[in-house]
Amino acid sequence: MYRPIWSNRILQEVGDTLESRIGLSRQQRDHRITQMSEAFPEASIPVPSCLSDPLDGVPDPNDKHVLAAAITGHAHVIVTSNINDFPDSYLAQFDILCHSPDDFLIHQFHLNPYQILEKLNAQAVNIRRQRGEILSTLKLVAPNFVALVETFL
Repeated sequence: MYRPIWSNRILQEVGDTLESRIGLSRQQRDHRITQMSEAFPEASIPVPSCLSDPLDGVPDPNDKHVLAAAITGHAHVIVTSNINDFPDSYLAQFDILCHSPDDFLIHQFHLNPYQILEKLNAQAVNIRRQRGEILSTLKLVAPNFVALVETFL
């Protein structure tokens, strides 16, 4: 349904967020990043450092590397909570969209609701939890997606 891509810098930022905002320990953070990298070895892409500099349409200079990775990896969508840092009018020239995690998950659900439910169930089983616990956690970043799933059940 989708093909994730990330650079080493993006993974570093994900790790920082897992630690600082979600409260994972350093060991949990490293385990999560390792699991992501092993599950999607093709997702890690090298991004030429010179590509980020000219991307002046990105309001936050610290986010230029994200667009550079999207361009290098031929992404169609940047998924981020910082949607204001990626103006649609600027991204359009690269044929790239920007979605919040909530919007991205809703879109995936509409593409194949049964597969999404299956993946939620598999994730719950893998971590010895119930689907409701997964949805409760997801509600923090994707409340509309969770509401959609709950009305579907």
